[in-house]
Amino acid sequence: MTRFVSPEGRVFEEETEATNRILNEGIPFIIVDVREKVLTTKEGDYFLLTNTEGDIPWRNTRGFGFYYQDTRFLNCMELLIGGKPPVCLSSTVELNYLEHIECSNPDIENNGIKIPQETLNIRQLRLIKDGLHNKIRVKNYNCFPVNLTLQLKFNSDFADIFEVRGLKRKSRGKLLCPQFDNRALVFAYMGKDEVFRQTKLYFSFEPNSVDINLRGVTLAFDLSIEPFSKFSFNFYVEPVVGESKKRKSMPSFSLALNGLKKSYENHDKKCLRIDTNNSIFDRLIARGKNDIRALVTEMPEGRIIVGGIPWFVAPFGRDSAIVSIQSLLLCSNLAKDTIKFLAKFQGKKEDTWRDEEPGKILHELRRGELANLGEIPHTPYFGSIDSTPLFLILVSEYLKWTGDISLIKEIKNNLDGAIDWIKNYGDKDGDLFIEYERKAERGLVNQGWKDSFDSVCYSDGKLVKPPIALVEVQAYVYYALKRMSQIYNVLGDFKKGVALESWAMALKKKFNEDFWMEKEGFLAMALDSNKKQVKTITSNPGQVLWTGILDEDKAQRVVERLMQPDMFSGWGIRTVSKTAKTYNPMSYHNGTIWPHDNALIVRGLKRYGVNWASEKVATGLYGSAIHHAYMRLPELFCGFTRKGEGWPVDYPVACNPQAWSAGSVFMVLQSLLGISPDAPNNVLYVNRPFLPTWLKDVKLKGLKVGKATLDISFRRENGVTSFMVLKKKGEIKIIMEE
Repeated sequence: MTRFVSPEGRVFEEETEATNRILNEGIPFIIVDVREKVLTTKEGDYFLLTNTEGDIPWRNTRGFGFYYQDTRFLNCMELLIGGKPPVCLSSTVELNYLEHIECSNPDIENNGIKIPQETLNIRQLRLIKDGLHNKIRVKNYNCFPVNLTLQLKFNSDFADIFEVRGLKRKSRGKLLCPQFDNRALVFAYMGKDEVFRQTKLYFSFEPNSVDINLRGVTLAFDLSIEPFSKFSFNFYVEPVVGESKKRKSMPSFSLALNGLKKSYENHDKKCLRIDTNNSIFDRLIARGKNDIRALVTEMPEGRIIVGGIPWFVAPFGRDSAIVSIQSLLLCSNLAKDTIKFLAKFQGKKEDTWRDEEPGKILHELRRGELANLGEIPHTPYFGSIDSTPLFLILVSEYLKWTGDISLIKEIKNNLDGAIDWIKNYGDKDGDLFIEYERKAERGLVNQGWKDSFDSVCYSDGKLVKPPIALVEVQAYVYYALKRMSQIYNVLGDFKKGVALESWAMALKKKFNEDFWMEKEGFLAMALDSNKKQVKTITSNPGQVLWTGILDEDKAQRVVERLMQPDMFSGWGIRTVSKTAKTYNPMSYHNGTIWPHDNALIVRGLKRYGVNWASEKVATGLYGSAIHHAYMRLPELFCGFTRKGEGWPVDYPVACNPQAWSAGSVFMVLQSLLGISPDAPNNVLYVNRPFLPTWLKDVKLKGLKVGKATLDISFRRENGVTSFMVLKKKGEIKIIMEE
C-alpha cells in the first residue's frame, strides 16, 4: 500500500488527491510504501498468523498457524481456485479483529472452457471470536456462467508454541486420523499430558469430495456461478481442549463481527480522548489504543495484557507492568487488572526449577502441553530480575492516578512480600544491589529486559557471567523504594516508610559511586560477579533517568552521550553503541531500536528538562511509525543509521503488535506534556510542557485523576508550549511546576 504524507502530517491513501496538491500547490510529499509481511489477528486467548495471501502454508517455517492456549490447532489452511492459488490483490488486518483478503483468479481452464485471469473476485473475511470465523465469496465478472472447483486444505499438528519456536522434543503424543461427517471435520490429538485436544471445523455447505492423506485434508467444492453473480459460504474453526459439547449449528459470522466492533467501540469510550492537529500522530495514537485492546486477554485468573503476537501471547510480568505504567494516561483499568493478576501469581516458595522465590513476581506463564508435562518451567517461570520492582512502581503509579487506596490495602501482603524479596533474595550479598543468576535448568541466562544469551558483554565482546547487577534494575529498585515509602506513610506505617526512604538514599549514594564511569561520562551497563564495571556503552543507562537516582551533574553527561551518533540513529536510541565489539544493527538486543526503551528514555530526558533531546527521540519514533504498516510501532526494528529519505529497516521476526510498543506513544506524550498526577491530594502537576515542531495542538478530553475529570489543551506558539483547562468536574487543583 502506498501512502502520500504531507509535511503537516496529513496522510493521503489515494494518489490522485496527493498528485493534485503537488501540481496545484507545489507541496512536497513523502511517498511511503507500506507492506506487511504477515497478517496477525487476535481475540482473547486465540490468535491467527498467516502469510499476506491469508494462507497457512503446509510445512511452513515461520510459525504460521491458528493458536489457542499455547497450542497450534491449524498448521495448514490453504485455498485453491481451479486447482491453482488465487492471485492476491490486497490484504489487511487494519482493524485488528478482521482479516480481509482480496484476490483474483489466474488463468483457469475447466472442461475445455477458459476462464480469463482477473475475471473472478475471491474475497476472504476472517475474525476470531471463541474460534476462527471465515467467510468466502467468489464473484463472477464474466458475461458467461463459470464452473470451477474451489479447494480448501487443512491440517493440524497440535504443536506446542515452544516446539514451533524450535524446541526439540524426544517424543510427542498421538495424532489421530482426521474424521469428516455431516459438514464437520475433526482433527484430534492425545497429548503426553493426557489432555485430549481437537480442531473442529464446520462448513455451511457439503463439499463434493473429501481427501484425507498424510498432508492433511482437502475439501473440494464444485461451483457454478452465473454471470455477475456470486457464491458465498462460511466455515468455522473451533479449538477444543478436553471434553466439549456437540455443536448444533455454526455460529453467526455477522453477529461475531458486530460484537467485536462494539467491543472496540466500548474500549474506545472508556479511554482518554486525544485530539491533535497532526493526523499521522492521531493515527499512531489510535493504533496504540486498539493494539492494547487486542492484547488484553481474559484468563481464568483474571484479565491481563499479554506480551505480543506471535511469540509472546502470554502473561509477562515485566512487559505487562511496563505497558500498564505507559497507558495509565489512557485508562487505569488495565493497571488494576495487571496488579491483581501479578499479585495472584506472586512467588510463594523456593523452587530452583522455576527460579521461584517468596515474594518474587513472575516472568512468564504458559499453558500448553510442555508446561503441563513440566518439560519447561513456565508454570509460571520467575526468571526476571526486574518484574518485582516494576510491580511496586506500577502499584505506586496506579495510586497516583486513581487514589484507590482500597486496592493498596487489599494487596498489602503482596507489597510486603515484594520488598522482602528485594532485600533477602535480590540482594543476596547485602551490598544494596540486586543481582540475577539462573538456577532453572531451562531458564534464562540473562534476566533483565535484554534477556538474550549474548546481551550482557564486556567491552572486548566476551560474555559476562552471572551474578550480574544491571544498571537500570538498581534504578527501578530505588524508585520502587521511594514510592513505597510514600505508600507506607499513607497506610500509617511511618516506621517502615522512614526505613524504605533511608534504604533508597543509601542505594542512591552507592549507585552513583559504583556505576559511574568518569572517563566515559556515562554509567556502566552492569557490575559483574566481582563487582567490576561492565563498560560497554548501551541504552540501559538511559532508563535510569526517569527514576531520579542519578545525580544532576551526571545526568546531563549521560544525556549528551546517549545522543551521540553512535547511539542515536536518527530513528531512535540503539540498544548498543556502534563502537561496541558486539554491535550488530540486526541483532535482537545488540544494536536494534526498541520503541519502549526509547519511551522510557524520553520520560527520563523530560524529567531532567532536556527538551532538545526529548524532541529528537520523540521525532525519530514518530518518523519511523510512518513507514511501518498500520502506523504501528513494532517490538523493535534494525539500528541502521537514518540517511536522507531512507526508511527504518524491519526486524524480521519482531512481534506485531507488541504491548509495550503499543503503550510507548502514550508515555512519550505524557512526558512531553509534563503531566504528573497526585490523586490522593487531588492535584495534577504540569511540569514544563513541551510540544515538538510537528505537534502544535493537543487536547485531552476526559482525563481522569482520582474522582475528577477534566479537559485540557496544550498549544505550541513561537516555540513556547502553554496549556489551558477547558473543563473540570470534581475536586482537582492544577499546579504549574517550573
